[in-house]
Amino acid sequence: MNDWPEGWSGDNRGDRYGRGSASAQPESARVMRQVRRGQAPPYNAGVPPQQGYVNGQGHGGDYDGYDSGYNTGQVYGSPGGAGHGGPGDPVGGRGPRPAPNWRKRIKWTAIVVITGLVVTTVGTYFWADSKLNREVDLSKVIDRPEQGDGTNYLIVGSDSRAGLSSEQKKQLHTGSAEGKRTDSMMILHTGSNGDTLISLPRDSDVEIPTFVGSESGKTYKGTGRHVKLNAAYAEDGPELLVRTVEFNTGLRIDHYVEIGFAGFASIVDAVGGVEIDIDKGFKDKYSGADFKAGKQKLNGDQALAFVRTRHAFAASDLQRTKNQQKFLAALAHQVATPATVLNPFKLYPTLGAGLDSLIVDKDMSLYDLGSMFFAMKGVNGGDGTSLNMPISGSSGGNLVWNKAKVKQLVQELNNDEKVTVTGN
Repeated sequence: MNDWPEGWSGDNRGDRYGRGSASAQPESARVMRQVRRGQAPPYNAGVPPQQGYVNGQGHGGDYDGYDSGYNTGQVYGSPGGAGHGGPGDPVGGRGPRPAPNWRKRIKWTAIVVITGLVVTTVGTYFWADSKLNREVDLSKVIDRPEQGDGTNYLIVGSDSRAGLSSEQKKQLHTGSAEGKRTDSMMILHTGSNGDTLISLPRDSDVEIPTFVGSESGKTYKGTGRHVKLNAAYAEDGPELLVRTVEFNTGLRIDHYVEIGFAGFASIVDAVGGVEIDIDKGFKDKYSGADFKAGKQKLNGDQALAFVRTRHAFAASDLQRTKNQQKFLAALAHQVATPATVLNPFKLYPTLGAGLDSLIVDKDMSLYDLGSMFFAMKGVNGGDGTSLNMPISGSSGGNLVWNKAKVKQLVQELNNDEKVTVTGN
């Protein structure tokens, strides 16, 4: 009985594994034998090429779109096909990312930085300029000397207690006197032959000339009355002080700068204190000074005591003026250091403290103020000269100036010559 379907015979059954098969091994075993023998057919050998799939309607035709190259292993489509790059191609078929244009980036970074610096500088200038208290009108000063070469500043430290609480007055040993007087006065000359800082002792004997009242506008005729220099300020303020200095020296004052007790101490504290070398220790119960010899850093309270002390010295006001010169030069040097100028957390508090407390003339610009500041720094650095107004003696407790030396000094300053005169 033939169990095979009709039309099949032993001959056409071939070597198929199955019932009645002539072979005792299944087909898979024969294939595995080829693998074991290292006789595997080459890749795609004996595999008929597959025709493309056309619009879902089967195989055939010359269409080589979607299935083109599939059987050759290009599973991502043909090279160059839109949106179908190979594994090594950039995403989306786009070209390689262009290299960054560093020159352009650096240029725009520089533009942004420079613009920021310009805006900050301009903003700081107008902010600082708005804080200047331009209260002194030098146009009210009459009969002024001729203008000489260089620029002359009259720098005044007043004993004004304005803005100080009772506790602060006690802490700073300022007392509670009404009004304000000059505690220190200096002339700073800036020019092309070095800068010169000249202290004017407040006990200097001077003549009050004819002047116009700063508030009343009335003319007060001079009577040859002699007073201490600081009395001129107490009588009619900065304008009369300038008029008196000009009349007694023959030197024209170009700008006026004044600072009070509170402002002075605030500036020192804003820069973190000022280092100074004290030659000989001293104490003074009136100013609260108590210093030992040697290098030390003074805070605002200590600095104020240092520049105000005179009772502790045999030379009294003359020694005090020397200490004032020394300290102000050290202060200018401290403020001008990169640690202050380049640090906004120090620069702005220092500028704020200084500008808030300064009283200047109406024609004073920030440039003028800066020139004065750096000239004082230069004097401390050895680029200039500092001295007391030459004294010849005393009269009734007043210090009398040496007229011959004063005349020579003023002539050298007016001609912007190197100062050769020495003071006390």
